[in-house]
Amino acid sequence: MGGKAVVLLSGGMDSATTLVIAKKEGFEIYALSFDYGQRNSLEIEKAEKIAVFFGARDHLVIPVHLKKIGGSSLTSEGMSLPRGRDLREIGKEIPSTYVPARNTIFLSYALAWAEVLGAGDIFIGVNAIDCSGYPDTRPEYIHAFEQMANLATKAGVEGNLKFKIRIPLINLSKAEIIKKGVELGVDYSLTHSCYDPFPNGMACGECDSCRLRLKGFEEAGFNDPISYKEIR
Repeated sequence: MGGKAVVLLSGGMDSATTLVIAKKEGFEIYALSFDYGQRNSLEIEKAEKIAVFFGARDHLVIPVHLKKIGGSSLTSEGMSLPRGRDLREIGKEIPSTYVPARNTIFLSYALAWAEVLGAGDIFIGVNAIDCSGYPDTRPEYIHAFEQMANLATKAGVEGNLKFKIRIPLINLSKAEIIKKGVELGVDYSLTHSCYDPFPNGMACGECDSCRLRLKGFEEAGFNDPISYKEIR
């Protein structure tokens, strides 16, 4: 394999694992993160550390003003986050933490950078098993975007590049992702998943993202190395 790859890097567990998978496949990593007005701005700091730790060739952090658009409890202070939900309920419906068109916007930036770099591979750590139920993490969405990428770019139309959206975690549970990451040497203490951490950086332990993460570590048989405010 090898060559250049753009990797979407949120600073969370899944994107860090995805980055390391791309690196192990021999790709030169170009990491891409976004400051979109999210509650958890700590994830940007985490993404920067992950990119450095795993030797990304370059790392861009791009401001995108999704907070001005609103429509999500991740960006709108007037909307409450779901907390303490039964794990069986998570993923059954699209929650308020859905950010309108987020992955479409992020992948579009990744596609633009990939075309400039001459990189045919774009990695994103979406997951369809232990997930929050977002419509833009489904395999059919990713495949549709890939088709569009090859229709809507100069490189794709002229046949200089065939873009591939790589989704190595799509059919893995959180526990399987963690086991794979540990096997590959991912340091999960560098990551952060909480939607709304406390000012000192401790995770809340109650939001959907924390609950899915904790479930994954428990089922994988490992201790989660980050700190939580709530007793787990």
